[in-house]
Amino acid sequence: MGGIAGIAESGMRNEVNRMLDKIAYRGQAARKVVDFEGATLGAVFTEIQKEQIENLEKNKTASDFVADGHYAYAKILNNELMLERDQLGASPLYYGPTGNGTLCFASEVKAILDFTNDIHELPAGHRHIGNRIENYFKLEKKQPIDQDSDKIAQELHKRLEISVSGFVVGHDPIGSWLSGGLDSSTLAALARPLVRKLHTFAAGFPDAPDVEHAREVAEYLQSDHHEVIVSVDDLLSALPKVIYHLESFDALLVRSSITNYLVAEAAAKYVPAVMSGEGGDELFAGYAYLKSLDPLKIPDELIDIIGRLHNTALQRVDRSASAHGTLAHVGFLDPNVVDYALHIPAKYKLSEGVEKWIVRKAMEDKLPKRILARTKSKFWQGAGIEDSLEQYAEKQISDNNFERERKLPNGLILNSKEELMYYRIFKNHFGDLENLSWVGRTKGAPKQ
Repeated sequence: MGGIAGIAESGMRNEVNRMLDKIAYRGQAARKVVDFEGATLGAVFTEIQKEQIENLEKNKTASDFVADGHYAYAKILNNELMLERDQLGASPLYYGPTGNGTLCFASEVKAILDFTNDIHELPAGHRHIGNRIENYFKLEKKQPIDQDSDKIAQELHKRLEISVSGFVVGHDPIGSWLSGGLDSSTLAALARPLVRKLHTFAAGFPDAPDVEHAREVAEYLQSDHHEVIVSVDDLLSALPKVIYHLESFDALLVRSSITNYLVAEAAAKYVPAVMSGEGGDELFAGYAYLKSLDPLKIPDELIDIIGRLHNTALQRVDRSASAHGTLAHVGFLDPNVVDYALHIPAKYKLSEGVEKWIVRKAMEDKLPKRILARTKSKFWQGAGIEDSLEQYAEKQISDNNFERERKLPNGLILNSKEELMYYRIFKNHFGDLENLSWVGRTKGAPKQ
């Protein structure tokens, strides 16, 4: 992912360059800062995004554009600075007032911490113009389609195929983070016929379920497959870097991000862009707990968890890729796929206890039967991490220290010793921040 930064004031080149220095890894191919009347805008670009330099100079727009529907940008419009973020928040954007009340913004919080502590995340589907925030997109339930499952599966397959091809075509070779689960395997399978060479990447402990299943998919697709085999020591060694890039201490998010970060690091050695299967579970009812809900409540629950992606799972995807200067495309969250998915009746998403049933049907004969039948495994579970980090934190942090430190200055309560371990690293990087409203929290995280 590329990165953008700026201040709503002219003559601030040095300041904007300081911001970009903090996130230079997001785009190592090019950098540009332009001083306009009323604002100074800057951006760093990946190799794939370099053509966006022209957009900055000619159209007064600094953009982090990943693919159709996935973007964040800042532009000068009618002498006002406007910020906008995509519908579901695949691309990050933060803002806040400087000491003299001037708006500053950037793709990551660390880029503006020297200029403001009053930090806000621009919500997904919103734009910021002048002193007001507008909601241009509302995530809401749609009228269910009255068609049989065969027709719906065909249309879903078509839309996923278009989403993948729109990102893949022109990027050869291309990569895919591959867990061996249904979602990442689906995108890899749809991409494979479109490219000369597909690189796939998996990470986990030896004999972890994800490593085993990804190997099977890679062999089936005949991809160039790469594995990152890790130990607890590898995870602990990577933690400070992961939390620095992730800008979070949420326990489940950090736990999932470590192997994602490591697999992204491996991918960057081979390809400039990858695909990620994020979003499939939220759109198509992939989580086991949904089976216990009243079927009539499932559409509302899916809307809720889709709306939480921007500062949890999508933040993991963005920061893992960006830390290594690559692009990640979340094909399931293409707006045309999302819109159609919201019209699909819940009975086809969760059918007779089978989650993501309609996706499985759409991919019949495209993947091995064992992969089509595989149930959901959370990132940290499939990678074999399980509770290894939780156990490590239990040994490192006493009960007394946990009780003394778990309540933060802003009143936020840390849920576990594992989360306190992550918060200590976070605090070491970013200081004792009072305003943490921009830090996402995983829904239903376990508490102690």
